[in-house]
Amino acid sequence: MSFRVAGRILGFLTLSALLMSCGGGGSSSSGPTTSPVSPPAPPPPPPEPPGPNNAELKAASAFASKATFGMPYEDIVDIAEMGHEAWLDEQLELEPTSHLEFADELVRRRDAGEFKPADDGILLTITFWRGTWWNRAMTAPDQVQQRVAYALSQIFVVSDIDILRDNPPALTSYMDVLLEGSTGNFRDLLLNVSLHPAMGIYLSHVNNRKADPENNIFPDENFAREVMQLFSIGLFELNDDATHKRDDDGNLIPTYDSEDIREYAKIFTGLSYSGPNAWFGRWRPYFRESMQMFEGQHSPGPKHLLGGVVVPEGQSGMDDIAMAIDSLFNHPNVGPFIGRQLIQRMTTSNPSPAYIQRVTDAFNGKTTGERGDMKAVIKAILLDPEVTNPTIPNAFGKMREPVLRLAALARQFNAECEDGLFYNNGYTMNYHGQQHPLNAPSVFNFYSPFHSPAGTMAENNLVAPELQITTATTVINMVNLIDLGVFHEDRLFSPSEPFKPTNIKIDEYVDIADDADALIDRLDVVMTAGSLDAATRLRIKLGIESVGTNKLDRARHAIYLFAMSPNYVVEG
Repeated sequence: MSFRVAGRILGFLTLSALLMSCGGGGSSSSGPTTSPVSPPAPPPPPPEPPGPNNAELKAASAFASKATFGMPYEDIVDIAEMGHEAWLDEQLELEPTSHLEFADELVRRRDAGEFKPADDGILLTITFWRGTWWNRAMTAPDQVQQRVAYALSQIFVVSDIDILRDNPPALTSYMDVLLEGSTGNFRDLLLNVSLHPAMGIYLSHVNNRKADPENNIFPDENFAREVMQLFSIGLFELNDDATHKRDDDGNLIPTYDSEDIREYAKIFTGLSYSGPNAWFGRWRPYFRESMQMFEGQHSPGPKHLLGGVVVPEGQSGMDDIAMAIDSLFNHPNVGPFIGRQLIQRMTTSNPSPAYIQRVTDAFNGKTTGERGDMKAVIKAILLDPEVTNPTIPNAFGKMREPVLRLAALARQFNAECEDGLFYNNGYTMNYHGQQHPLNAPSVFNFYSPFHSPAGTMAENNLVAPELQITTATTVINMVNLIDLGVFHEDRLFSPSEPFKPTNIKIDEYVDIADDADALIDRLDVVMTAGSLDAATRLRIKLGIESVGTNKLDRARHAIYLFAMSPNYVVEG
């Protein structure tokens, strides 16, 4: 059973084929000298080095689809020429492109009167964080870090509830924390997520008070539970390859119990907003700094944590939190639990135990000597030999979720925008795909990493998380969204007034559209990494030729047919 079969079940097209080879050459000659005293003619310049071959282009395209939000042909060529690891190393050293800075610029320009929305400005403001996310996805040079931060946002979930949606710094500053964490250390990432006001609001540990039994007040346990279950160690003890450990009776071994939740809940008391005139219990959120500790509301006394860690009485609340984060960070589950989910978000839904083991080794410091080194983890995920040579070919791959489908379509075809802002208010995306970044319906994300559709996939112990939001309705809706982006000017994104629309730029494809085979060859590299099979190729070619000789129509139809095919929806 393969993900491609699942694509056919959903009514898409079919899978896998290679590009035609192409090449070229030239010659040179020189005539006799015109004078016996003239110096000899200089030798002809050496021939230009050959560009990447088809196999290298396909591999670079497949790599780009996993490591970024999508790349146009010229950038795929650059990756192929530079080499995957060298290109990745360069990406991981780039300065992160801040989301908060862009949101602040939008607010400044609004306040200066540059933006004059048709309404009273409220709707405009509450979509600033969405416009920021799409701008960074389209324009940021640090594409790998942006893609990893998006993957992390589906593990460390916060969502755009009222307060977070209404305040532009809220979710943009949170994305900056994830961006910093994408190339930092996981221990710092876990701490910074725990202290961010957006998480404090979403999982209710901001203004979390110490116990006062006489008034029936006890520490809120929400964050204490989820920081273990979802953000660090999971429910059951794991081996380094993410297989479950079992007791002598064959039962799964829980990682924590209700008493552990109560102890960690004590740790996360006394936190409230920072900022000017800060005081505990403050109701107006401040998102530009981490939450601060108010010792008078922090639970006193020792706390008994996982791994036999005992937090001593009398130290500061922030020291308590540091010890709690360390107790989780050093738990042996973190590498396989987080590593497996990042693999699922980046490369394949069903990694082999050996693949997970290698990523766990990187997390544990085997490659760099530093536990939690996220650069090492990301390199291990993207450069693993299983990515290029799957051990179980039919089980390798993942569905390209709706957000990634739209982002890839825009980036692969050099989307352009007159004002350079690439603003997308996200409502059309949300409606058609039932998904938008930082808009998950619960802390459990849009889908479970363990979702296994009933039928052949479940029978073969395969999971397909993205299929949990793939329904007959969303399949048709995404085809309609692709139609808007390809055939209709100004409809790729849904900008709010007064922002300018974003359009894909396909001139280079229009130029070759009179040759259907050449057009298909180029799109096969850019969109499907050379995976197009003969049957699908024939259907697309017939579709191109059926629209006549107008080159723009032919190019649009070709892109449209590629974009709704399982070869595109399922990344192998």
